[in-house]
Amino acid sequence: MALTTGSRGEDRTLHFKARLRDRADQLREEIRSTLARSNDESHVRISELARDEGDDSFSDLIVDLNLSDIDRDAQELRRIDAALLRLKEGTFGRCVDCDQPIPVARLEAEPTAVRCIGCQERYEKTHATQSTPTL
Repeated sequence: MALTTGSRGEDRTLHFKARLRDRADQLREEIRSTLARSNDESHVRISELARDEGDDSFSDLIVDLNLSDIDRDAQELRRIDAALLRLKEGTFGRCVDCDQPIPVARLEAEPTAVRCIGCQERYEKTHATQSTPTL
């Protein structure tokens, strides 16, 4: 186990497994809520009553925002699933680039982290795109 061995390592494994599963449950509930909101056709009824271009734009915006929320949550769920798999395989907490341990403080802040801070900084510098925010 990359976190450490012994009972302390097992405690940390259980801790991260519980955190990841709790977050996955939260995300699934957020997705359900977003889907329920998108099924609420009140904005559709409003646009049918006073049909104009602005109402159509509003309806499109609501749909786009809901889809964006669901996509963001689904991506995080995939990262959580991958972290849970790493926990099962015993590779959780090891950097995928340098194979060094990821500091526990980083994992506490971002339990789905796959890189140590140094490797993550290098990754962001070499994989930045025009859509990546910069300072």
